[in-house]
Amino acid sequence: MTVTIVAHCDWSMDRRKRWMTVASRDGSCWKIAAPELVGDTATLIERLRARSDGDGALLLGFDFPIGLPEAYARAAGVGSFREALALFGSGAWSDWYSVADHKSRISLHRPFYPARPGGTQRAHLFEALDVSDPRSLLRQCERATSDRQAACMLFWTLGGNQVGKGASTGWREIIVPNIDVIGLWPFDGRLADLVARTPCVIAETYPGDVYRQLGMPRGGWSKRRQADRQRMGLAMRSWLAARETIDATRLLPIIDGGFGADTAGEDRFDAAVGLLGMLDVVDGRRDEGAPASDAVRRWEGWILGHQRDNAS
Repeated sequence: MTVTIVAHCDWSMDRRKRWMTVASRDGSCWKIAAPELVGDTATLIERLRARSDGDGALLLGFDFPIGLPEAYARAAGVGSFREALALFGSGAWSDWYSVADHKSRISLHRPFYPARPGGTQRAHLFEALDVSDPRSLLRQCERATSDRQAACMLFWTLGGNQVGKGASTGWREIIVPNIDVIGLWPFDGRLADLVARTPCVIAETYPGDVYRQLGMPRGGWSKRRQADRQRMGLAMRSWLAARETIDATRLLPIIDGGFGADTAGEDRFDAAVGLLGMLDVVDGRRDEGAPASDAVRRWEGWILGHQRDNAS
């Protein structure tokens, strides 16, 4: 089986800001559609697979964390990420998805914090989880590189760059309901092996990694501004022009228009950027990136295409 549909979803707690961009294989060519709303997550995989003319596989990317920090997983006593997903939300783990509203309520079984601003500190999280080195709450793929800063830690749920709430909703809406019928990269194996035996493979993505891959500068622009998205569109056009196997006819007018003037423009932008990064991996232009690490395969996971040779 080969990949015939690649889709990248820019995730959000707000369903109105969940956008995806989809590429369908047409012979040896990828045809990219215009960004669209994700819609009903209960039928997302079924709807995307229906776009394939044959029996090919779907590679579905999401820009929320998929995995747990090794230090946390060891302290919590879970054997693997898959095992943890089966536990979270029931029994001793019934409060796991509930964000702690006070530092006294943080625990290994309820690690997300805080529920609201006001007198909250990251130190509360470190103390409650008995963390001496704050970096231990970052997965390896989230740590700073020469191309980007460190990501926000999974369990901190305050601020514009927090990812915890998006991860918890993504796991509950997408991964857990489909856990028995999907391949979960890289936990279940390398991408080529998963695609060969699984009709749908889900992977974590990070558009912030792909900016530099497309030739966008590190600073001096913001994805929140339409004019800046138009400027960065020149890099996207150049990247696409170098890839004869990608037909972006329907995407180019949207790129030239800066992905629209409304507040969802940045979401459509990242939905498209993430897809381009995924296509480079599928086409073999970029390695999938996950190291041969027990911690990565068991608990932490990885960002598709992320390279750690320049880690700091």
